[in-house]
Amino acid sequence: MAEPLVSRYQALDELAHPPYLSPRYLSSLHRAPAQPLVIIPQTLSELTGPVFGHSAVRPEDADLTTNAGTGSPALGERIIVAGRVLEEDGRPVPNALIEIWQCNAAGRYPHVRDTHDAPLDPNFSGAGRLLTDADGRYQFTTIKPGAYPWRNNYNAWRPAHIHFSLFGPAFLTRLVTQMYFPGDPLLPLDGIFMSIPDPSARERLVSRFAPELGRPHLALGYRFDIVLRGREETPVEGL
Repeated sequence: MAEPLVSRYQALDELAHPPYLSPRYLSSLHRAPAQPLVIIPQTLSELTGPVFGHSAVRPEDADLTTNAGTGSPALGERIIVAGRVLEEDGRPVPNALIEIWQCNAAGRYPHVRDTHDAPLDPNFSGAGRLLTDADGRYQFTTIKPGAYPWRNNYNAWRPAHIHFSLFGPAFLTRLVTQMYFPGDPLLPLDGIFMSIPDPSARERLVSRFAPELGRPHLALGYRFDIVLRGREETPVEGL
């Protein structure tokens, strides 16, 4: 008898994802829900979408070194971040909207509430987006973000990281995660990274240096695959 085409559903591994309340991530002590969550019925506005903003996704949106539209390149170490979005059985996820955002090379976000005493880069928008191809592949060109201080604990600094947002066929299918860089000494000191209970799951948030993805005399390459479910699932926020 032939094997069924539908694979068995894998239960969510709670140890692979950060909890709402994590003592090492101090702000979660103030914002984590104290009561069971209330499930709101889904309506048409939640079940349709996503909305890609005011215009269609363009190829140039995936290059954060130039998409600020100033005509000058962003400052910093240029890198290429690429990978695949996969289901638990290894099948690719095509046409998924991926949005990324990050601070600049000096460790500052182009946001009014970021008051870190570091220079802004007018040629760096800090955000990009694309749709995965038929094989679930994506590729961004950007700059390596800097570390920056935060008030989690005494002299706390966030390790270099890039935020990833993934949309499926509807707004409620959005997943948010972070990508880190190999060998960063700040990782074991970071309250957000260390809030994930499973050490092996934490490592799945660390990209791999991939020279084959780089461009000679232009950029280094890093590979970061995102797995949506199963034993190798990528930790995500807000589950």
